Amino acid sequence: MQQPIGMEVTKKSKTSRVKWLWNIVRHGLILHGITNRLEKIGIDIDPYYWVQEGISGYSPPEIRGDTSEFSIKYLNLEEVTQTISRVSGFRKQEILDGFRNGQLCVGLIHQKECAAFMFIELNDFELKKRTFKLADNEAYLLNMWTFDAYRGMNIAPYLRYQCYLLLNEMGRDTTFSISDYFNKSSIKFKKKLNAKHLKLYLYVGLFKKYHWNFELKDYSK
Repeated sequence: MQQPIGMEVTKKSKTSRVKWLWNIVRHGLILHGITNRLEKIGIDIDPYYWVQEGISGYSPPEIRGDTSEFSIKYLNLEEVTQTISRVSGFRKQEILDGFRNGQLCVGLIHQKECAAFMFIELNDFELKKRTFKLADNEAYLLNMWTFDAYRGMNIAPYLRYQCYLLLNEMGRDTTFSISDYFNKSSIKFKKKLNAKHLKLYLYVGLFKKYHWNFELKDYSK
């Protein structure tokens, strides 16, 4: 979904796993991690918010550091492949298939190194057996990742905001995303950009054979 749990691929795997676990605890992602583990044995219980982003009423975020050292770039297929290979826990083939089918990938580059990246969907898509349709002026943001060396620098809101600007240039002035209910880290950084929860859904899947979708709450009512 919006902010998958993963970790950077390094040679010090034990240290990385401890760091990954600490990040889960520190950012309140324990329940999010448990649901991911259950999914691996065929039990997928997934409450999530359908979110509208880019709503006015916030100050444009800035990087904590020298902004002039960073640049925004659309990544090509080779760059996407290399970049996502640095993160374990991603569904890499699914991500590459989405990119080949028309998704865009925007990277935040620091001295030739990718500090963070995010994908943009411009077409209708299916998620958890539910179809989401996008109008010509709409876009959906997904699969965002900030590398460890750049965490704590306000990178995620900054890159998100820059993508709003790029999409506005394309005539896409309405932006959506999904936030896992248990992923407090994702919800927190989107609040900095005045994101609004539109609906709360629950998906239940058993052994990739049985699927149910429920709308738990409509925040517009």
